[in-house]
Amino acid sequence: MSKLSTSTQLGIILTSRRKALGLTQIQVATSLGISQNRFSELEGRPAQLTIDRLLALSGILGLELVIQEQPKDASRDNEW
Repeated sequence: MSKLSTSTQLGIILTSRRKALGLTQIQVATSLGISQNRFSELEGRPAQLTIDRLLALSGILGLELVIQEQPKDASRDNEW
């Protein structure tokens, strides 16, 4: 399981998963109903993803998003 603390990490995870599945940007973009150019932008700058699009993309890539409480001693440092 990957834990995120920056949007850059999200981009790396999404790109790695897409490639591991052998999917091209065009295939994923088509599934999302957007252009390959737009998908490339989102993959490079995932902070621009809407929640709806992130959920759809997660489904396409066979990923599950989980939100849970941090342990009390966890660092609060993140980009948000």
